[in-house]
Amino acid sequence: MKTTVVIGGNFAGMTAALEIKRKGKKEHKVIVIDKSPLFLFIPSLIWVPFGRREIKDISFRKDTIFEKKGVDFVHAEALKVDPNTQVVHTTKGNFGYDHLVIATGPKVKYDVAPGVEEHSHYIGTPNGAMKTRKALEEFKKNPGPIVIGATQNAGCMGAAYEFLFNVEKWLREQKIRKKVDLHWITPETFLGHFGIDGITGGETMLKSFMKMFNIHYHTEVGVKEVTKDTVVLNSGEELPSHFTMLMPPFIGVDFVVNSPDLMATPAGYLPVGDDYRHVKYPNVWSAGIAVDVKLPFKPGKVPFSGPKTGYPSDETGKIVAENIIRVTHGKEKLKRKSWGKIPGICVMDAGKKEVIIISDHLFKPRNFAIMIPNIFYDFNKVLFEKYFLWKTRNGYSQLP
Repeated sequence: MKTTVVIGGNFAGMTAALEIKRKGKKEHKVIVIDKSPLFLFIPSLIWVPFGRREIKDISFRKDTIFEKKGVDFVHAEALKVDPNTQVVHTTKGNFGYDHLVIATGPKVKYDVAPGVEEHSHYIGTPNGAMKTRKALEEFKKNPGPIVIGATQNAGCMGAAYEFLFNVEKWLREQKIRKKVDLHWITPETFLGHFGIDGITGGETMLKSFMKMFNIHYHTEVGVKEVTKDTVVLNSGEELPSHFTMLMPPFIGVDFVVNSPDLMATPAGYLPVGDDYRHVKYPNVWSAGIAVDVKLPFKPGKVPFSGPKTGYPSDETGKIVAENIIRVTHGKEKLKRKSWGKIPGICVMDAGKKEVIIISDHLFKPRNFAIMIPNIFYDFNKVLFEKYFLWKTRNGYSQLP
């Protein structure tokens, strides 16, 4: 029996673990190590600040699912790994492995600029989303200017766009929209770049949205400092703000950084091939956000990164699982698909409206790419959420 240890158990880690066990059956022992026993559907966190979702609506215990599927779950923090001795060190002891899958997700770099952590909100965690809800309730009592966007080096622009349009909708519902100057700031070279070099028609569509909703936008800007009532841009412009939400950059987690033999990039990501196998250690694999992704474009005067979302994470988890099974059976031909060749499938919420984004490849060159606005309701976004939660709760990792 071969043993695979999987570090991290959300999108990429959970998919990889369940697929290895499903395909490997009794020939393969799978151990998932994660500091949280909960699976969280991160894309729906944008709705939590507005009371449209509660955390309990978009999370559930994954340890019970692993148990049903024959996967061992260890509720612990992985501290470091020695890939030469093939031992993972955790807060609950050490674990040896035949194969290691690193699917640790990101760490948020709040210190990207002074004041970002202290004076701006972040919706990418349950705690951050709930704090944002409380802050918006306070904001209603004394409305004023709002700044929403992404800092330099950020890559998760899509979620910030979604939050922007949800805030605009919320302001109208609260009947305070006329009292609020709403500003969007982004390091992108143009609206709708999204870290994927844009989609045909995307910039035009987003410019029309900004005009329609009376949102001031600032492209190719970074954040110099955030104070209690201002956001200072690297251009020198100071934007007054009574409420600020910013998406900071993602970096590699401490587990990776504290394991120097993994040869992580300066940002803490893992060097792997198109088969998601480590460039030096053939029994170490990576999936999801932990993967180092080379961007096929050059950012403008302000640096930013590419998106690492749920769909590519799920796909890379499946590729890693398939390749581990192939290696176990002595096969030399592995499945290969670079991050940029994974299809782009996204539903961007726009305040109870939505934009469906579909492309054959995440990065250019593409054979087709399309953005379809739905101005009536965001039912596709809701449908995707319900489907993915159903699929994951039942451990149906093989489904798309």
